[in-house]
Amino acid sequence: MQVTASAISLNVDDVPASSAFLAEHFGFREQMAAEGFASLTRDDAAMDVIFLRRGIEVLPEGFRDQHAAGLIVALVVKGIEDEERRLRDEGVAITMALREEPWGEKLFQVTDPNGVVIQLVEWAQ
Repeated sequence: MQVTASAISLNVDDVPASSAFLAEHFGFREQMAAEGFASLTRDDAAMDVIFLRRGIEVLPEGFRDQHAAGLIVALVVKGIEDEERRLRDEGVAITMALREEPWGEKLFQVTDPNGVVIQLVEWAQ
C-alpha cells in the first residue's frame, strides 16, 4: 500500500464557519468546497481537514446526524508561546491555557465555532 495523502473528516453544523476559522487563524486554504462540504489543506501539513454538514447524504445513514465530538485536531508547531500570543491577539479564545505535561509536551487548545477542539503542541527539548 502507498498512502498518497491523509485527511480527517468532521461533521459540523456550519461548514463555512469552521472552514473560515482554520483558514484565518491556522493558514489552511480551501482545496475544494460545495454546499455542505469543504476540504482544507496546508502545504506543510501531513493531513487535510474536511468538514461535512451534519445530515449530508454522502455519510452513511447512521452517522449523518452525529457531530464531531470527543476528538482533538492536533497541530505540532515550533514557538508555541508565540502562537498562543498571536491567536490571543487575533481574538481567538484560548479554551485550555498553555501548559506543559510531565512527558514533555507543551500544549494549548482553542475551539472553533462548531465546537471542534484544535490543539497546538510543541515537544519540550
